[in-house]
Amino acid sequence: MTPLTELSIERLLDLALSPQIAAKLAAVTDLSSLRSARVAELTASYGLTTRAAKRCLAIVELGRRLAGHTLEPGMTFRCSRDIFSHAQRTGLIDLPFEQFHAFLLDGKHRLIEAILISQGTLTNSPVHPREVFSSAVRMRAASLVLCHNHPSGDPTPSADDLEVTRRLREVGDLLGVRVLDHVIVGRETFVSLADRGLL
Repeated sequence: MTPLTELSIERLLDLALSPQIAAKLAAVTDLSSLRSARVAELTASYGLTTRAAKRCLAIVELGRRLAGHTLEPGMTFRCSRDIFSHAQRTGLIDLPFEQFHAFLLDGKHRLIEAILISQGTLTNSPVHPREVFSSAVRMRAASLVLCHNHPSGDPTPSADDLEVTRRLREVGDLLGVRVLDHVIVGRETFVSLADRGLL
């Protein structure tokens, strides 16, 4: 018997759903688009019944939940991949607009709280140091990790991303709240400014 890891996407859809549903979904050229699809879209675009569309999206959601973990208060931040896993599980990677988050950490890098700093447009999310550090100081964070998504799916940092990071790092140094990393997430991958030596 062929291991599941060696099966084609078409065969996996066939096994997970049914041959009939798999045949209708054969027209989907980018399976990652199913992560943000809605029942009405699947019924209208691919001729699925409401029940079949819900089954399909349930499998997609199961995959999302198994793909990573969310950081919960008290959990230790270990590396940039923890942030990407959190973004996968919470759906940040699929949003059609930018969101900017800060993960506030204690002295042992345990999460105090993850907070939404700002929500923007397709191409930017305005961030002011006041919004980032007022919560950090109030909650007595020793350090923090910044994270935002690129709705384009490409996590390559822009000049604005680098400038915002520089400004926030400088403010953090003045306040004694160290900025450990800025993780930019796309649909399939991420960029850690700390890992790239850009922090």
